[in-house]
Amino acid sequence: MTLATVVGQPRAIDALQAALRSGAVHHAYLFAGPEGVGKELAAVGLAQALTCPEQPEVGCGTCASCLRVAKGLHPDVTWVMPDEERVARGLAGRSDFTGTPSRDLRVEQIRQLQERLALRGLESRRKVALIVSAHRMNDQAQNAFLKTLEEPPAETTLILIAASMDRLLPTIRSRCSKVYFGPLPVELVAQRVQQERRLDPQTAALAAVMAGGSLGRALSLDVEGLARRKEILTRFEALRPEELLPVLRFAEEYGGSREDAEQALMLLSLWTRDVALMKAGAEGLANLDLKELARETAARTPEAELHRRSALIDRAQAALQRNGSPRLQLERMLLELLMREVR
Repeated sequence: MTLATVVGQPRAIDALQAALRSGAVHHAYLFAGPEGVGKELAAVGLAQALTCPEQPEVGCGTCASCLRVAKGLHPDVTWVMPDEERVARGLAGRSDFTGTPSRDLRVEQIRQLQERLALRGLESRRKVALIVSAHRMNDQAQNAFLKTLEEPPAETTLILIAASMDRLLPTIRSRCSKVYFGPLPVELVAQRVQQERRLDPQTAALAAVMAGGSLGRALSLDVEGLARRKEILTRFEALRPEELLPVLRFAEEYGGSREDAEQALMLLSLWTRDVALMKAGAEGLANLDLKELARETAARTPEAELHRRSALIDRAQAALQRNGSPRLQLERMLLELLMREVR
């Protein structure tokens, strides 16, 4: 893995390679964009380029230094991520923590990073820090990190990887060189999903569209959940404001866990897009087998209501990212949507 092997992000990679060639590497970068589109791979590639003894400012990807960077073992490349993420990656166990592993980046982790960066590099002239899920820094952590940005250690490059840039303080954003990563081409995601998960072309294409151009999300999608897609969408469209019990049952069944709720909301978001396309007479429906239902829904749903539906789904997704209760967020979204339809 090197910068040159990161696919689907030519503008971001070209900008980083140009900075390396000109010797104008910034002391702090903010890699911003959706989850699973190559931000972390690019951060690893940049760290390799900055520490590689064989091909300085490029990175060979094969020397001992580059391999250790990729494995998170290089002494001059520090990784910082939420405890929950460390558990998910198998870097720590739940028993390593006294309570529930935190989803936030805590101030203690930032202070440990600052102590580490204050030391001289052991192997490389330059030290690099990769802050994974930087948008999860809590307020204390962000204020502490701001001091590092204001007085950056010599020969150090900080790389913040964030899926939600707006959750970072404006003062942090303004002190970083921003590199934007967009959604990957759906065709590329579908091809990779089909190869790596050995899915049939139709399922792989649906997973790619559902993932919104995120390869990481497409690779992690529950295939069984995809099979329940038709059930979820038909039950959703059958909900009525005068019948509260089906609404509560829907939220209970599909909000049993954060993963279930996220997938249900992703399906509803994609479905709302399909209905909007049908209303506009456009092609490109993801749920082609539900074309008739999309047509019926488009006929009875005003365009303004589709915009509200989309906004409510987006708000529920954002609340889940902030540790909101999965079931509660589904209930709130559905009730507000249905009550508005009554009015």
